[in-house]
This record gives sequence, C-alpha cells and structure tokens, in this order.
Amino acid sequence: MYGGLDTNIFLQYMAWVTYPVVLITFSAGFTQILAPQAVGSGIPEMKTILRGVVLKEYLTLKTFVAKVIGLTCALGSGMPLGKEGPFVHIASMCAALLSKFLSLFGGIYENESRNIEMLVAACAVGVGCCFAAPIGGILFSIEVTSTFFAVRNYWRGFFAATFSAFIFRVLAVWNKDEETITALFKTRFRLDFPFDLQELPAFAVIGIASGFGGALFVYLNRKIVQFMRKQKTINRFLMKKRLLFPALVTLLISTLTFPPGFGQFMAGQLSQKDTLVTLFDNRTWAKQGLAEEFEYVGISEAWKHPHANVFVTLVVFILMKFWMSALATTIPVPCGTFMPVFVIGAAFGRLVGESMAAWFPDGIHADSNTYRIVPGGYAVVGAAALSGAVTHTVSTAVIVFELTGQISHILPVMIAVILANAVAQSLQPSLYDSIIRIKKLPYLPELGWGHQEKYNVRVEDIMVRDVRYVTLNCKYRDLQEVLYSTKLKSLALVESAESMILLGSIERAQVAALLSGQLGYQRRLQYMQERAQAGRNSVAEKPQDEAGHKASDTGVRFQISTEESSSAPPHGESRKPLKPALKRSPSSLVESPTAGSPDHSGIALKSLFCASTATEPAEAENSAPPEKRKSKRVRISVADQYELPGEMSPSELVAWEEQQLDQPVNFNNSKIDPAPFQLVERTSLHKTHTIFSLLGVDHAYVTSIGRLVGMVSLKELRKAIEGSVTAKGVKVRPPLASFRDSTASSSETETTDIHQLWDRRQRLSIPRESSPSETDDKCQ
Repeated sequence: MYGGLDTNIFLQYMAWVTYPVVLITFSAGFTQILAPQAVGSGIPEMKTILRGVVLKEYLTLKTFVAKVIGLTCALGSGMPLGKEGPFVHIASMCAALLSKFLSLFGGIYENESRNIEMLVAACAVGVGCCFAAPIGGILFSIEVTSTFFAVRNYWRGFFAATFSAFIFRVLAVWNKDEETITALFKTRFRLDFPFDLQELPAFAVIGIASGFGGALFVYLNRKIVQFMRKQKTINRFLMKKRLLFPALVTLLISTLTFPPGFGQFMAGQLSQKDTLVTLFDNRTWAKQGLAEEFEYVGISEAWKHPHANVFVTLVVFILMKFWMSALATTIPVPCGTFMPVFVIGAAFGRLVGESMAAWFPDGIHADSNTYRIVPGGYAVVGAAALSGAVTHTVSTAVIVFELTGQISHILPVMIAVILANAVAQSLQPSLYDSIIRIKKLPYLPELGWGHQEKYNVRVEDIMVRDVRYVTLNCKYRDLQEVLYSTKLKSLALVESAESMILLGSIERAQVAALLSGQLGYQRRLQYMQERAQAGRNSVAEKPQDEAGHKASDTGVRFQISTEESSSAPPHGESRKPLKPALKRSPSSLVESPTAGSPDHSGIALKSLFCASTATEPAEAENSAPPEKRKSKRVRISVADQYELPGEMSPSELVAWEEQQLDQPVNFNNSKIDPAPFQLVERTSLHKTHTIFSLLGVDHAYVTSIGRLVGMVSLKELRKAIEGSVTAKGVKVRPPLASFRDSTASSSETETTDIHQLWDRRQRLSIPRESSPSETDDKCQ
C-alpha cells in the first residue's frame, strides 16, 4: 500500500501508520479477552514453572490460541518486537497439552516429573525452531530456564530441537523460498583470513560497550513499566482504556519510522529480517570516508542518505531503536525482546566495523599481504554480545554461528560475549529476572560474589514462627478458622498443640473438602432423612411401649440403632431428632476410646498411616447401597404424616451447622503427605538456597527434635538474600546471633528436650506395625 500510493504522501502516511495500529490493537484486544496470560514473552513464566511453582492457565489451549494469533498480528505489524520468548511459551503449551492428552492412555505421562522433562525439551524446541539453531537452542534454554539441569533431559531436548529446526527449514524449501536447507542469515565472510589479531581490541570494546548497553536496556525497560504503574492518574486512565496505550505507542513508533519523514535517517522502510541481511553484508559501505564513493547494492539503498553519511544513519538507528524497543516490549501483546536487541547489537557492531574500515581503508597489513576489514563480522560480534548481555547468556555465540552458517569469527564472538556478560551481570539482573520481579512472580535470587556475609545466616534467623497448622484431634470449627485466616496451599499437620510433633502436611483442597463434606447438602439431606426415620420409629414403637413390651434390636437395623441400644431416651424425648451416625462423639462408640484419653492421638495416627482401620457399624450401614436402605424403610408401615421434610429454617440451619462444626475431624479418607520437606534450625542459608534451587520446593517446615517450630518459604529466603530480614513475619535477629548463643546452654536445652520427649514416648506408646518376630513372641 505504501509503495502504490507514491503520488500522495499523506495517503502513504495513513497506510504506513494505520496498518500497524490496527494489528497491534487487535492483538492486544484479542489477547486480553481470550487469555491475558498470553501477554509478553513467556520465558519468565516458564522459568517460574520449571522451579516447581504452579501458575494457573499459563499452559492451556485457550492461552495457546491467544498466543499464536496475537503473536502473528504483533509480528506482522512491523513493530520492533521479537518472537523467541513467545515461541518458547508456545512450544511449552504444546508439550503440556500433549502430556495431558497422552495421560488419558495411562503410563509414564501421568507422572508429574515427566511433565517437567517435557517442558524442558519444549523450551529447547522454541529457541531451535525460531532461529533454526538446535544446538544454541538447547544451550540457551538451559541457561535461561534452569538453575540446576538434569543431564538426562539434554539429549531429549537436543533431539526435539533438531527436528523442529529441520522442519522449519524444510518448509522454506517447500515454499520455494530456499533452494536447499541453509542458514537463516547466511554470510559469506572470507575463511582464509577472517580477521587480524590486531582487531581483537576492537572486538573487546564491542563486548564491554554491549555489556553497558544491555544493562541500560534492562534498566530502561523496567523504569518504563514502573513509571506507568506509579502514575496513578495515567494508570487509572489506561486501565479503563486498555487498548489506548498500545495504539498510542504504535502510532508514535510508526510515525517516527515513516520513510519520507524521520525514517530516512534510520532505514525505516526495512523490516527486521532485511535489516539483519544488510547489516551482515560483507561489503564495506564506506570507501576512504568519501560520501560520493559509498557502495550500496539492493536493499542496502535504504541506508543511503544524500545529506548524511552512513555513520550518522547508524547512530540514529541505534539510539532510536534502543528506546523504541524498550517501550514497544511493554505493550500488552505476545512479544519477545531477543530479536530487537539482536538487531540493535548488529547495528552497533556494524558501526564499529565501518569506523575501523574508515580508519584503515587498506586493511591491516600482515606479512606484506593486505586484507580489508569486514564490517559484517563486527555486526555478528555485536549482535551476539548485546543479546548475551541482555539475557545473561553465553549461548548466543552458538546461536549466531548457526544463524549465519559460519564459525570463522568464533574467537572474537566468544571474547565479546564473555566480556559483555561480565559487565552486564555486575550491573543489572537479566531481562527475564527483571520481568519476574516486575510481575511479582515467585523467584529465588542467586547467591552471588557479594553475598559472603549471608553464609553465616541460619534458618532460625529468617523463618516465620507463627505457622498455621492443623492438629490431629481438632474440630471442624478449627479447620474453618484456618481456611479463613491463611491462603497457604498446604498446612502442617501436628499431633497436638502441646507436643507440636510434625506428622505431615495436608493440602488446602483436602481441608476444604473435609469441611464441605461436613456442612454440604448431602450431609444435611442425610440428617433430615434420619430425623424423619427417628419420627417414624417413635410412632411405630409407641404401641409396644404402652403394652409393656421392651424394644428389641432384632428387627430392622436403623442408622441410629447404636444410640438407641446404648442409651434409651426417655418417653418425652423420643420425638426429638437424634444425632446422625457420623456425628456421634467418640465416647458413645464401643471401639473408640474416650475423647480425653491419651491413646486417642495414637490410634488416630495409626489410622492415618496404616491401612487396617476399624470400620464402624454405623458407617458401614451409611455406606450401604441406597436400595438396601430404601428397602429397610419400606418395611416400616408408618403413617404418612412423617414424610421427608423440606429445607430447614434459617435458625435450624445455623444451629445444625454449629453442631456439626463442634465434631472432631476424621482424617481417615484424606490424602496426607507423611514426609513434607523439613529443615532444622541450624541449617545455613547457603545450604537452604541450594536445596530450594535443586529440588524446586517453594516452602519447607523447620523442626527441632521432630517439633514444628517454623516455616521458610521462597519469600523469606528471597528477603534474606536481598538483605531485608526486617519485613513483616520474618524474625529480626542479627546475622551472627546463632554464633553468639552459648553453645553449652543450647546443648543443655536440646538434651533436656530429648529427655522430655523420651519420657513422653515411654508414657504414650504410639501404635506401630509390629515386626514378624514380635508377632511370634506374642503368639507363644
């Protein structure tokens, strides 16, 4: 449209601006409506998921559709946006959906660890098919997403990434875009003498400058987001008009890149792919520094300006694209940042290369042979260095080799990438870690060189001591209070509030299921049915009582028969609703001890972890098929005035719920983890950080001689590493407090605690499974 409207510059401008604005606005709106989780890169979320944190809706089919369509529109708009991060997210969603589908057929895909292995391979596939770089893809995915990497996943990721890159390039051949499978941005640098050793300082300068540039890019990107959030008026306005911000940003960038306008100073009409092709060109654009002798071939004409030389064009391009890319990546559409940064780095390298070519027009002399300087090689080095500095990865060097198809510049590229990483890592976190902090995703910062003093901190200095827990002999009211007072996904299960012996952990969903089962509609219906049966029973037995016959239990067995036989109610109370079977106190059951007996917790503990549990007769009758219970009721010929009542009145409902909440909890059918992850008080912060990173746990209980004394989560660990142990819920102690404690007094306390625990164990024998030898002794 832009090319066909060359007679009218205003129509050209409208076509140039409208197309990107419409595409970006549609992408933002479609993503926001269908799945807001599809916004952004996807690599920070994958890094969090691979740490073991569950993020809702991030790997669903709905997010997949939103990501694919939104990314297609965002890339088609021509904005400085990338596709690497979204490709990793898309591949991970494919892996998750495949695992979910295959788990329907059973087998290994039902295992959660296999899903993590699939996601690790998917991250490699995403990078591999983005650049047709399988080796760089697997290495980049390891560096970006993993703190510790399981080597068994290496060949799986490499296998999958190789196939993805192969199919990506084969499709290009089938579409007649390529004659055969070649590199994506093939370069033709000379192989006999690619660079002179005297050029290495220039490559090192590119690396150091790229390190500072990468840190500045991450800082600028974060500051833009924080500025938008802190300005409450702007934030409130943009929250109401969600599509206005992406439309305004797109309009601004499109206007500045309009080729007849300011875009003529920055090759505005070139797409990202064409820009990279021209920047990697091995022909020198400047000869002798004279403007009339510039050589431009094909699409390189875009860099030519009649009133400015190539150095001005490249400097303007770098400066403008730098802030444009930092701003564009904050738009709420599916987009990455790797490609824009890659292009900016290539432009910076090209600028240094053109400068070197201008300073040494005849090349650097070596043994009477003259080899001209190749600016395209400098562009390759700059692209790898800046993208490596922004992402804190070294594997961008390998990606560049696979991308260009030449490994001739391996030494300059490695030098520049390592120097860029050294500078950037000392100044700023990586772009992905920065986004994780902005989005407040759970993360664990690294223990760097500047954290030696943290090695003296122990778990007892940072743990939360006010831990919400559930006791083995608690009531349903306690469960209700715990659910209302905390949002933890799992709760500690202790023996009693006095002993605090940690028995295991129970999921929040299990606690909610227990509570809803006790107060749910089925339970209430059962209670009303039993109340109706109690009324029928009293009518049926009243003539027998008046005739002097004693009520017997030989006829029909009711669900309330145990209570009738054990405690016969007076005549005046016979019409009152009787307690349901599940609601009886332990003292009314023959096989249960009294509520206050010391053996109660032991028997309950055995019922949790041992398979053989005694089933109450009343529960057996409750679990009988409804046909049998119905037939029992039919055998009673009672007047029809005791039909099943309707819903309870509000006052009856409240009284019934209060009555139910006072019942002790039965954990027999609950899924309980008997071995939650535990630390001791004296565990060092360094060891805790290593364990959390290696195992991917998000919380751990702190115990002392088996007693629960606290809990450490990612939040407390992060605050301790970042030096803010004064936050709410974290115990404030000096870092060396553990060392100042008297060793003698602490050991005496521990010895006393052990003796008390041993004495208590002798008084209270906790049931355990007997060994065969003990069984034989008892039989003898």
